[in-house]
Amino acid sequence: MVDTIEQRVLHLFSVRAGAYMFRKQKYDTYTPESSIHFDVQLDQDDVEELIEDFAKEFGVDMSAFNIETYYPEVKHSWNPFKKPDPVDVPDFTIDMFIQSAKAGKWLYD
Repeated sequence: MVDTIEQRVLHLFSVRAGAYMFRKQKYDTYTPESSIHFDVQLDQDDVEELIEDFAKEFGVDMSAFNIETYYPEVKHSWNPFKKPDPVDVPDFTIDMFIQSAKAGKWLYD
């Protein structure tokens, strides 16, 4: 049985990530420092669904959360010789959700 907020949030991410056949890392080995982009590998739609479940389960006010901060729109070019400009994305970790669950609101911009 998971009892602490940290364990409950980690469990929520483990369940959401699911088991992928070609994933090199086991999906149940996440830590608070795990990146949602690189370690958990959730896309924007998955995060939007997770936010709803997270807010309900932990009673967190997510009105300050902006998905575009972590999943910005990338401009597409039809020119195959033009490299896309790099997009700077802030850190997006499980610990951000743990700290927000403890505070009862989303703490990050």
